[in-house]
Parts: sequence; structure tokens; C-alpha cells
Amino acid sequence: MHFAVDQELCIGCGACAGSCPEVFEIIDGKSTVIVDPVPDEECASSAEDGCPVGAISHD
Repeated sequence: MHFAVDQELCIGCGACAGSCPEVFEIIDGKSTVIVDPVPDEECASSAEDGCPVGAISHD
């Protein structure tokens, strides 16, 4: 599965990187997906659900 972060919506709070550091990293104040495709979909989906601004999506 592929995950993406909408850089316009991302506020860089770090919730995703904190809950799923093997998939998300804060770079230049914004979240970035660091592996594609995502090896741990459950972890990434949890980060997606926990994003306070809904900046994470998947296909």
C-alpha cells in the first residue's frame, strides 16, 4: 500500500512519526513518507487515523 502526506495540510506535529517512525519522518518541519510501498500497513493506518489535520492518505 502507498501512503502520502499532503504538505499543504501537514502542521508538522510529529504524531505520525512518533507512532510509526519506520514509515514517517519530520523533514523541514513537515511529515514525509520515508518508505514506499509501506511495509507495515497497520502502523501507517494508525498514524493516518491519528493525524489531527487529516494530512495522511493511502491508496
